[in-house]
Amino acid sequence: MSYPPPSGQPAYGGPPVPPDHPKAQSALIFGILGLVCCGPLGIVGFIQGNNALREIEASGGAFGGAGMAKAGKICGLIAMILTAIVLVVFLFLVAASLFMVPAGVETTYP
Repeated sequence: MSYPPPSGQPAYGGPPVPPDHPKAQSALIFGILGLVCCGPLGIVGFIQGNNALREIEASGGAFGGAGMAKAGKICGLIAMILTAIVLVVFLFLVAASLFMVPAGVETTYP
């Protein structure tokens, strides 16, 4: 003899989970790669994360993966900031080295 399920409880499995947006995963990958090895890839991660978030919100629940898209966007932003800092320091060091005079070299000209 089988008994009906108690009332008020959900059926097995719960509601279906929407699939992740394809750009969300690629945004996370590019954001992490931008942090780890190549700063300009952070730009790609930031742009794809921003686009994926916009499309996820516009889908009305048809797509998931907002967390991955946000993480890719944040990692891409951090990679862009770190790349800008490294570039400024490098340019400062190059400019400073142009004005340095080696010791023992006279700088007067006839």
